[in-house]
Amino acid sequence: MDDEERLAHPEEIPLEQELERTLRPRSLTAFVGQPVLREQLEIFIEAAISRGEPLDHVLLAGPPGLGKTTLANIIAQEMGVNIVTTSGPALERKGDMAAILTHLQQGDVLFIDEIHRLNRSIEEILYPAMEDFEIDIVIGQGPSARTIRLELPHFTLIGATTRSGLITTPLRDRFGFSHRLDYYSMEDLGRIVVRSAEILAVVIDEEGAQALALRSRGTPRIANRLLKRVRDYAQVRHEGRITGTIALEALRLFEVDDEGLDRVDREILNLILHKFDGGPVGLSTLAVAIGEEADTIEDVYEPFLLQRGFLMRTPRGRVLTRLGYEHCGVQAPVGVQPAPPDTLFN
Repeated sequence: MDDEERLAHPEEIPLEQELERTLRPRSLTAFVGQPVLREQLEIFIEAAISRGEPLDHVLLAGPPGLGKTTLANIIAQEMGVNIVTTSGPALERKGDMAAILTHLQQGDVLFIDEIHRLNRSIEEILYPAMEDFEIDIVIGQGPSARTIRLELPHFTLIGATTRSGLITTPLRDRFGFSHRLDYYSMEDLGRIVVRSAEILAVVIDEEGAQALALRSRGTPRIANRLLKRVRDYAQVRHEGRITGTIALEALRLFEVDDEGLDRVDREILNLILHKFDGGPVGLSTLAVAIGEEADTIEDVYEPFLLQRGFLMRTPRGRVLTRLGYEHCGVQAPVGVQPAPPDTLFN
């Protein structure tokens, strides 16, 4: 694979990726949820278009699957410009970043996913590019080396991150607008399921849509994934129509319980309960015990368990709450605290 294919998405993509892309809304009016962010972006985009200027740099933070990539594509669509997509880990050399920046056109959107994983040398190139739309390039080596400054077209950098705390302060300060995406409400997830079902030509009733929304962990990506799997189940075992009963049957087969927890979620809770007496247990110890990377547990599984009130973070480690014990089918010992009210998922 050459550098261009590694750094940006090729035009031809696999069928399953094309299907996933068709489920993504392509305008702010079609985007469901995140009402505050949506209204802010509408104002910023309309103002930028009226002035004939590129949009200011945007930083989108939040857990995976909440729509950061979708919003980046929508911004480019609404601004009527092209979008170039890459990711922090893919940018290994300064030349990678310089090549992308020098090929941008006026007003283009550069979307960097997982921007917190950029190495520092790449960040140093971005600083003048974001502020002054210029980059310095070193030509030659040794005593004969010299630096030339290249002007760049005015562009919009959109960064997406699941770990905003890992973004350096100098980089964060160069974004004109930043926003953290929230988990979605059951109502919004239900609307997303109904919309995706229409695109996939799947018949689903209100109870079926609500059953999927309730178990989607507040995340549209998971809602769409569950919908596809339940669609397969309904097609093979039934007549293709998804009702509340059929959805529950399929979800039980796929090991998703009534709270939206999957097998790994339950394994985490049971490990803390049975191997560590309910906690506290450190993240690294828990990762070794379950056979997962610590970052995966912290970024993918733990946020939902915290939101649902099954886990608490303490200075000594992770502990089960009263709800956590009850979900494992065990009465909580005397003195176990319930989850703080502000962690409960609505």
